[in-house]
Amino acid sequence: MRGLWLVALGSALGGSARYGVYRLAGALGLVEFPWGTLVVNALGSFVIGWFAAASPVESIGARQFVMTGICGGFTTFSAFSLDTLGMLRNGESLKAVLNTASQVALCLAAVWAGHAAGMRR
Repeated sequence: MRGLWLVALGSALGGSARYGVYRLAGALGLVEFPWGTLVVNALGSFVIGWFAAASPVESIGARQFVMTGICGGFTTFSAFSLDTLGMLRNGESLKAVLNTASQVALCLAAVWAGHAAGMRR
């Protein structure tokens, strides 16, 4: 039951932070491309990579809180998918391809960089 509460609290924090990033992107006028989604997915990928490398495997509670809770609530594959579908439906095929390529490339690079940073600690 403790794990459930750790994940729930982490998810609430991660989801709230994602909402904040989306609001900031909107306030900055970054609405022509899903920059908010790209930022949360890349940053979340970095954090989960770093934490996976830096935290002991035995730290089950901390991993549940950060990796499953915070990172799970912060990042969003569903928003990425919906953004891309909207682009395709609007005839913006090139933008959809760029969104897909940038999400995958940046998030893989971010999780690699985070993991490498965590291994050096």
